[in-house]
Amino acid sequence: MANLLLSNPLYSLPKSVRRNVLALKNLQLQHVHTEVEFFKELHQLEMKYEKIFEPLYEKRAAIVSGAVIPTEEECKFQNETEADISNELEKLKGDTETDNEKTEEPDIKGIPEFWLTAFKNAPAVADMIEEYDEPILQHLTHVKAETSFEPMSFNLEFHFEPNEYFTNTVLTKYYEMRCTPDESDVFAFEGPEIVKCKGCTIDWKKGKNITVKTIKKKQKHKARGAVRTVTKTIANESFFNFFAPPTPPENEDDMDEETQSILNNDFEVGNLIKDRIIPHAVLFFTGENLIDDDFDEEDEDDEEEYDEDEDEESEEDDENDSSTRKKSRGQTGDKTQAPPECKQQ
Repeated sequence: MANLLLSNPLYSLPKSVRRNVLALKNLQLQHVHTEVEFFKELHQLEMKYEKIFEPLYEKRAAIVSGAVIPTEEECKFQNETEADISNELEKLKGDTETDNEKTEEPDIKGIPEFWLTAFKNAPAVADMIEEYDEPILQHLTHVKAETSFEPMSFNLEFHFEPNEYFTNTVLTKYYEMRCTPDESDVFAFEGPEIVKCKGCTIDWKKGKNITVKTIKKKQKHKARGAVRTVTKTIANESFFNFFAPPTPPENEDDMDEETQSILNNDFEVGNLIKDRIIPHAVLFFTGENLIDDDFDEEDEDDEEEYDEDEDEESEEDDENDSSTRKKSRGQTGDKTQAPPECKQQ
């Protein structure tokens, strides 16, 4: 105990200074309790404005699905860059077309693959999407969040048009939050944190459940030597596992690292969808609101010096590495998912 006290910087201070610091810590504790009230009021304010935003999101959903065709006046939105690009495209179109060879653009309903493209432009969500998830997510027409106060929580709703994969029209994900400091570490409080989540049951049509896969294994009888083939059903990687999160133990100390990692990622994705993707969906669709925290910009002053001879020797290896990276990133190295080409429907 004595060694612990001596290692604490606070106890190396003169007694009079230490008393003042302890008084400041009491003020900090009051600050934490005031923060709790601040975040509770902020949550209620969020609920208020959620109702104000809702008509905008409903109108967006109607345009995305094609149920509403916006008027010419509603479509008049161009900044200077977009106006310049539009003018150049019109000139280019005029130069390449003759009076007798006017190409007719197909009349597309709504915005195909809107949410799929938006999700693929959000790295944390894109990492969850497998190739076989995409045909299903093409049927996603609307995503909304509904916030509640008692208990502090929010519910995500994923609306789907009729499809060949499952009978649900809405899939839901519920998150419950805690807005009280942890008694064991009061000063670590930074606001509400998600403490648990709950998914929903997906009513898959026969043979369409992509969250599981079947494998065949051969088994040999120890005594007789006879061989038989057995079929096993195992879990399969899929975005739709998002709706079946693991159940944490009642005692957080009993949680294993794998479950903790899955839930941490799940909470991150839930917050991302609620706070970033839903409010700014069109900007994720166009790739204007990308999130990439994996890489930080480096200052020019931080560039390392290198030896020219070593650089020449490693040039071939670098080219091979570059080629490999391009293949793994779709040749372009750009993580942005371009809005899909519209297909005539």
